[in-house]
Amino acid sequence: MDNPVEHFDLGFVNFTQHPENADYVVFRFVDANRAASFKAELEKQKIWFEEGQEVKKQVTYLLFGLHKTDYNKAQKINFAVEAKHKKFLIPGKFFRWFVVLFGVTMITLAIIGYVKNAGKKSTNSNLELNNDK
Repeated sequence: MDNPVEHFDLGFVNFTQHPENADYVVFRFVDANRAASFKAELEKQKIWFEEGQEVKKQVTYLLFGLHKTDYNKAQKINFAVEAKHKKFLIPGKFFRWFVVLFGVTMITLAIIGYVKNAGKKSTNSNLELNNDK
């Protein structure tokens, strides 16, 4: 089986290939609640893992090392943990609906403007052609 994690780590995802053993994948969490949920799910599904901590740039990462054969299961757990702990992009309910309604209004006005000016544009081009003669 090829290693499922073959990418240059830019920090966009919370997993990477183990730095010393290519047969392992390391999942990392900054949030202790997410790490606890991830650990509980791994234990619930009886997936073997190693746990550790690493401090980089004044940030403590909670690390979980898993064999690459468990990568797909762990990835599903990872997605479930992220979904459980996700926060809204726009936190206030009122402001969130305001942004949605504002966007819909702008799109509606754009469509109305396009439809109203579609007939005028073809008329203007016909006038320009007639004036050239």
